[in-house]
Amino acid sequence: MAENPQQQQVQLRIDESKMQTTYANTIRSSTTNDEVVLDFGMNLPMQGNDGKPVLNFSVGSRIVTNWSGAKRLAISMGQLVRQYEERNGEIQLQRGPAPAEGEGGPRLSE
Repeated sequence: MAENPQQQQVQLRIDESKMQTTYANTIRSSTTNDEVVLDFGMNLPMQGNDGKPVLNFSVGSRIVTNWSGAKRLAISMGQLVRQYEERNGEIQLQRGPAPAEGEGGPRLSE
C-alpha cells in the first residue's frame, strides 16, 4: 500500500549557529499591504536639554514578515500568554502617568 503523502512526518532541524539574542522591552510596528515590520528595542528614559523627561526608543532588531507570518506569530504569542497566565495569573500592564496637555508620545489606545 502506498503511504498517504499528507501523513508523512518531516524532521525539523533548527540551526542556531547564527542566532543573536537581545532583550527588548518595547516594540513598534508598521505595515504595508504586503508586509508587517516589527522593531524591537529598549525604551530608555532620559533627560532632555530642557530638563523634561524624554523617552528614547533604541531599536535593536527589525523583523519583516508577510501577513501570514504575522498571523501565525499572533496566534503563537496569544497561546504563550494564555498558558503563562493560567499558571501565574493575569499579567498586569503598567500604565505610566498621563502626559501633560499638548505632550504626545506612544501609549496604548483606550
